[in-house]
Amino acid sequence: MEWKDAVLVLEDGTVFWGRSVGAEGESLGELVFNTSMTGYQEILTDPSYAGQIITMTYPHIGNYGCNEEDVESRTVFARGFVMRECCFTPSSWRASMSLPAFLRKYGVVAIDQVDTRKITRILRTKGNQKAVISTIDFNIDSLVRKAKDAPDMAGSDYVKEATINEPYEWELPENPRFKVVVMDFGVKYNILRLLRENGCAVIVVPSTTTAEKILSYDPDGVVLSNGPGDPAALGYIYPIVRTLMRHNVPIMGICLGHQIIGHALGGRTYKLKFGHRGANQPVMNMATRRVEITSQNHGFAVDPQSLDQEKVFISHIHLNDMTCSGIAHKELPVFSVQYHPEASPGPHDSRYLFRQFVDLMERYKKLRAEGLGLEKKVTV
Repeated sequence: MEWKDAVLVLEDGTVFWGRSVGAEGESLGELVFNTSMTGYQEILTDPSYAGQIITMTYPHIGNYGCNEEDVESRTVFARGFVMRECCFTPSSWRASMSLPAFLRKYGVVAIDQVDTRKITRILRTKGNQKAVISTIDFNIDSLVRKAKDAPDMAGSDYVKEATINEPYEWELPENPRFKVVVMDFGVKYNILRLLRENGCAVIVVPSTTTAEKILSYDPDGVVLSNGPGDPAALGYIYPIVRTLMRHNVPIMGICLGHQIIGHALGGRTYKLKFGHRGANQPVMNMATRRVEITSQNHGFAVDPQSLDQEKVFISHIHLNDMTCSGIAHKELPVFSVQYHPEASPGPHDSRYLFRQFVDLMERYKKLRAEGLGLEKKVTV
């Protein structure tokens, strides 16, 4: 088989020559790295990667192929894919196609046979950079200009690209105990699967759905999903969340949802140098002092100093850099985490958070039935 050339060019002018292992064409985006050893199909279909080119630090990717069951959304949202060595002949009874076939199916420009260790060191030293992968233009000066002219992640609203246009219902559990509305900022399907496993009838709604419309579903709780882009660019969403808070609706935020809750509570977010992306991120639960190994994918963080800590408890801390990984309101039924408790394929240390959400909905459901404890307690 004859291989086609491909080139990866960073905005600082660094060049990596390799071979094309996906669709032909050109891809622009923010270059990031992910330290996961498995889960490349789930990573590619995670909407949180909209606008980004992913470098996998593990050297051999594609060993077990791809299938139709392990997708986390309706399509691939990543702009491009970078590997040290791509496997063309997978070995798994579940595989229905190879990784290169999967990349071509979804039009993802990809490159392998490049030094991913060097790429990772550049990103750790200089921070995430804009970059371009091309199989059609090999003029380096041209590609550097294209990389520099690509949109910055800071200030970008990619939620409009990742969200849905119309509401839909997820598959009902046998005996639903709760009704949950999920605000879709780029939701991963495993969030919906685990809500169902915990007895929740799930309605997924677009990101711009009004609070009044959400309340008309009479939900027992609301989940603010993960998603891409800069949370500071989503000012149109904060008032919706504040209204839900004023109605004492139990709310759980995941990743971007966590950052949106931080803004809705009057806080700020800031861009991390190179973010947290991988399935091996250590987080301490500050209430139990237990350490969870978590899956993360984000480039922004909530500034804990910007929150009123008389009302907001910093519930989780990332142990690599001590950034805020979770918050819980001391009076309202609201909590959130920066990482992915639904992580698929894993780790599963944090799935207790779905039980915590169910317990919170159960408690407030009883209070509503008794007409107790639902007066507005704080101003948000």
